[in-house]
Amino acid sequence: MVPPVVLSISGFDPSSGAGLTADIKTAAAHECYGVGCLTALTVQSTRGVGRVEAVSGVLVRETLESLAGDLQIAAIRIGMLGSAEVADEVADFLERRKAANVVLDPVLASSTGASLIDAAGVEILKSRLLPLAAILTPNLSEAGLLAGRTVANLADMEVAAAVIQRRGARSVLVTGGHLPDNTDVFRDESGKSHHLAGKRIESKATHGTGCALAMAIACNLANGYELLEAATMAKDYVRKAIEAAYPVGKGSGPMNHLFDI
Repeated sequence: MVPPVVLSISGFDPSSGAGLTADIKTAAAHECYGVGCLTALTVQSTRGVGRVEAVSGVLVRETLESLAGDLQIAAIRIGMLGSAEVADEVADFLERRKAANVVLDPVLASSTGASLIDAAGVEILKSRLLPLAAILTPNLSEAGLLAGRTVANLADMEVAAAVIQRRGARSVLVTGGHLPDNTDVFRDESGKSHHLAGKRIESKATHGTGCALAMAIACNLANGYELLEAATMAKDYVRKAIEAAYPVGKGSGPMNHLFDI
């Protein structure tokens, strides 16, 4: 049996806690075959991001077309884009290929505050990429930026998800990992809201949790699960990967993506 192919369109984290290399590990953990299109290089470690350099839009276009011309891609996870030029090329690709099972993780800034995409790129993400995704997976700060309001609690998450959906998103999962009860809000295509309960884990191994969640959702979709189930399973995967983490680095370390292998 050939495993489903899941494409990660994301940046490179040299510490391998987030971005493309972490997505490949997540794909393997879900019995999928991960492939990648690099959007940006970063200088970073578990201590934070020092520098970001986006690759050229031409390179992104050629990489995506090369992969799509050779492989049957079952799902796509879009993470860090780095620039408006890259965001445009990714949107063009999704439109040309009529891509299905697209999970958009709107990576706007690192947890230490470093900007991971320019202002023009954010506007392209809002206007072009958001309607092309099956699901959007913002954290509290990202949801706030996309909705144009402060998001600090469960009620705010509900409102933000509704606003983002009105702005073109088909479904939205606002993640509550920074809240005491770690509850996520999922708003499906019909506009119905679901709460995905979690539990708080005291751990330093939280680098790349958003990447892992979005990639796990993409893998679950590639494996045939419906959106709500895919999101619920992905949340459980991230929790277990955090619990099974081992200490790497002196800052916010990675999860153990391959804990079950």
